Amino acid sequence: MNPTDALARLAAVIESRKPHAGGDPDKSYVARLLHKGPDAFLKKIGEEATEVVMAAKDCDHGGDTGKLVNEVADLWFHSMIALAHYGRTPADVVEELLRREGQSGLEEKALRKAQAREASE
Repeated sequence: MNPTDALARLAAVIESRKPHAGGDPDKSYVARLLHKGPDAFLKKIGEEATEVVMAAKDCDHGGDTGKLVNEVADLWFHSMIALAHYGRTPADVVEELLRREGQSGLEEKALRKAQAREASE
């Protein structure tokens, strides 16, 4: 199974749960989050990110790495809801990662900082 295909299929399901696509908040968790608006799904992203950190810390002390995988899946899922809300897709994220491939993380971070400084001047 191609992971990118799996993400695309999940993104399509999320799209189908948007209010304008007929998503019913009484029948769908995704539709409920989208209906409540950004504060709802952004709060979930924050909660899931914290749970990823906690699961990773547990792994450092012999905890189950499967729990880490589960928490990262929850984080990705809720992040995909945010992407859909703002009109973006997992393919956009993959494209950005491919753009960064082979580039030093330190150099990339320095470039972003320089671009932010230029934009604020």
